[in-house]
Amino acid sequence: MDTPKREIAAVAARLVVEEGLEYGPAKRRALREMGLSTRTALPHNDDVEAEVRDYIALFCADTQPAELRALRQLALEWMTRMEVFRPHIGGAVWHGTATRLSDIYIQLFCDDSKSAEIALIDHHVDYEPRMVTGFHGEQVEALSVHAMSRLLNEEIGVHLLVYDLDDLRGALKPDGQGRVPRGNLAALRRLIEKDTV
Repeated sequence: MDTPKREIAAVAARLVVEEGLEYGPAKRRALREMGLSTRTALPHNDDVEAEVRDYIALFCADTQPAELRALRQLALEWMTRMEVFRPHIGGAVWHGTATRLSDIYIQLFCDDSKSAEIALIDHHVDYEPRMVTGFHGEQVEALSVHAMSRLLNEEIGVHLLVYDLDDLRGALKPDGQGRVPRGNLAALRRLIEKDTV
């Protein structure tokens, strides 16, 4: 990676960790903070993630592991609650780079696209429907809720991304680094157990 991209990735990583920004907005804001043109080539998300890991190791090593465990515990609660929709956890909570400012992203794979929304309504859960970019770059409906984390003693954004059941087949293809990009309920339980040993 060339030097300007590395510098952009480092500034973006700071924004991700300190302000809870997602990678795309963090990279764009890094350009503004650095006084660079909006046409400047941006680093790949993998490069930003590597910088996030370095930043956490340097500045947050004493707090981030407990925050990550709390977020994974909250994700487990919501995945258990939505188990009928074959939930999978992705993003920073799955990959281990989440802090208390990170939101939780859970993909639901539904036979009927409205069934998850109906389940939230039936359980009197307040949510905000919106469209977000999915794991193939397409627009996907997200049901966003504010969930209280007892361990962090604050509200965390939980986003339930609604996919068709057929999308589950391609959801577990390894990413550019050869990692599984998301995990199901059993995989998240294993991660939590491994972290508490």
